[in-house]
Amino acid sequence: MRRIMKKAAPLGFLALAGCAAPGHYPAEGVRPSFSFPVTTNHTPYSQCLSELGTTGGSNLPSFAVGEIADKTGQFRSGVNHNSTWSSQGIAEMLMSALYKTRKARLVERFDLRIPLAQLKMVEQNLTPREAGPQPGMIRGSDFVILGALTELNYNIVSEGARLAISGIGGGGRSVIMNVGLDLRVVNSRTFDVNYVTSLQKQIHGYEVEANVFRFFGTQLVEFDAGRIQNEPLQLGIRSVVEMAAYQIMTDFLGLPSREDCRVMETKFMDGYLNNERNNHDLS
Repeated sequence: MRRIMKKAAPLGFLALAGCAAPGHYPAEGVRPSFSFPVTTNHTPYSQCLSELGTTGGSNLPSFAVGEIADKTGQFRSGVNHNSTWSSQGIAEMLMSALYKTRKARLVERFDLRIPLAQLKMVEQNLTPREAGPQPGMIRGSDFVILGALTELNYNIVSEGARLAISGIGGGGRSVIMNVGLDLRVVNSRTFDVNYVTSLQKQIHGYEVEANVFRFFGTQLVEFDAGRIQNEPLQLGIRSVVEMAAYQIMTDFLGLPSREDCRVMETKFMDGYLNNERNNHDLS
């Protein structure tokens, strides 16, 4: 029996190799797998930004978006990944958010390589002057938005439970984390800081699992089932960015705001110092 298995094994490998040979596939190639369609990348606050475009007024301010860096200091490394946890495209998220309002002129200051290269080509007569920047033709900015992603707290709350009896069990757990963003609006002419916003959003994830372990004779049979659903971290960051943009357009520029679009005020820290003072007096 062992001799038969030893002879059959190479034949099996050859059969698998034949399936992987180019001639096994159609001449035009294989049909690629395609799952979900491309969609818009909105958050619940995108509709708030879009509705600002229906308000009156045509004297639109010019905004430049500067560096909005990831300053959380959170970095993940390992065998299969070596990257930051947070998106490095927060400035681009803010540009998209301001564009959705249709109430802001966006001028490019984030990547000046193209206009500077164009200007240099004009100066060296490598391209017609009509196609290059002319004196006074480059629009100045009224405000520059700067800031950083400043918080990424992995585990504000985590909880769960699991029970197993005679090899049959199940359980669930959930975790809450948060991200924080600080932005400032700088006057391009005076360099005064005219407005500051500091926002945070909590992000929720949960996992449910069920397990069955059974011995049939000398064989162990195991069955696992479960579900993990996490609110995307980057969606949370984009949501904070869009709410910050909404605040800049309404609180700072004075555009009308909807009640259900305003940032939710929390009172988690209210009275904390008074409680500490009272506890100190009692001791």
